[in-house]
Amino acid sequence: MTQSTEGWDGLRTVEPQVRQTQQDNQDDIDRLFLRVFGSDDGQELLGHLRSLTIEQPTWYPGEDASHGYAREGQNSLVREIERRIRRASEL
Repeated sequence: MTQSTEGWDGLRTVEPQVRQTQQDNQDDIDRLFLRVFGSDDGQELLGHLRSLTIEQPTWYPGEDASHGYAREGQNSLVREIERRIRRASEL
């Protein structure tokens, strides 16, 4: 029978395992991004997404500010893809 430690002490023994599992899951997702976007076709698609988002203005004078917020949300998706590809390349 396994003895369980209750309270804060019990959390301390579980926390490193949880963090490691979360890190492993993140690494797996990063590798998936690298596999998908690491090919020639994936790089071409990523370049296209970048040209539609990051390389375009996020806001023009006279437009509502919310347009800029929405555009930055689009940009953040492309940046996230690029960040995950970089991280997977470093694993």
